[in-house]
Amino acid sequence: MHDFPNDLARRPARGVSAGLRYRLGVASRAVAAIAGGYGVAALSAAALALCLPAAFGMARSEAAMTGTLASFLVFAVAVMWVFAARSAWRAWIGLVIAAAPLGALLLVLPTPGAGA
Repeated sequence: MHDFPNDLARRPARGVSAGLRYRLGVASRAVAAIAGGYGVAALSAAALALCLPAAFGMARSEAAMTGTLASFLVFAVAVMWVFAARSAWRAWIGLVIAAAPLGALLLVLPTPGAGA
């Protein structure tokens, strides 16, 4: 066998360092908090704006305002969830689990003012 100084078989494998992995996790959480939190908040505002008039007989303008105001709380809770989750993957999965039923509800609900 030959002993080469640059032998690839003897060189230790280079993986992702712990520092880079940590930074990527924080970046992923930041994107999840901003984009995912906004998405869940927007879906909840729309769902409330459509559900409140039917459920409580509210005026549509009041329901839209109530849904928008409630979405600020939803956004804050989503951001807290993202940074409290055990990992970035769990944060993303939690946002998807929150967004899926809201999106499905919006697909099922009839839009007021839409043509028959």
